[in-house]
Amino acid sequence: MKASQIVAIVLALSGLMNFTVYAGDIEAGKTKSAVCAACHGADGNSANAAWPSLAGQHASYLYKQLKDFKEGRRNNASMTGMVALLNDDDMKNVAAYYESQQPKSIAFDDKLIAAGENIYRGGITETSVAACMGCHAPSGKGNGPAGWPSLIGQHPDYIVTQLQAFKQGTRANDTGRMMRNVSARMSEMEMKAVAAYMAGIQ
Repeated sequence: MKASQIVAIVLALSGLMNFTVYAGDIEAGKTKSAVCAACHGADGNSANAAWPSLAGQHASYLYKQLKDFKEGRRNNASMTGMVALLNDDDMKNVAAYYESQQPKSIAFDDKLIAAGENIYRGGITETSVAACMGCHAPSGKGNGPAGWPSLIGQHPDYIVTQLQAFKQGTRANDTGRMMRNVSARMSEMEMKAVAAYMAGIQ
């Protein structure tokens, strides 16, 4: 059993979170993910910033997103059509496959790194924006058991797009409005800076 699984079980028994085992079949997920490759890449590393990279993402987070698309809590015409073809086991298997893949380094604007690091690690005091690393970890790897995504290998443009979607309310599947509350107090330049820093985390 992985250390992360043990931690999640302990938290679940403590009543601090709702815990679901994401024991997907990686090989079955690889087969089922063939239809995902056109956008997300065969190994989960998307070549187009319009589509997120999924390689190395927590299976728990990926499974939740697929469920949210399927059940209408998150809206995207392309994804709604794709998840309609997947049953619950398929979603767990695909999530397990992408979690097993290695994220690749991506391009980012290094001129924004310093400002982005200040936001990621220290937040924005003037507008009461919490430090991103509080949920996404200093390493950028997030927290699978808590449902907080890894940011490693994610396109900066995609991160900005999602922050803007949370700010505008067109994406609203965040637990407790956490991301909507944070993004509502961020400017577009602050979003771009922190996204660049996140992309540079190795």
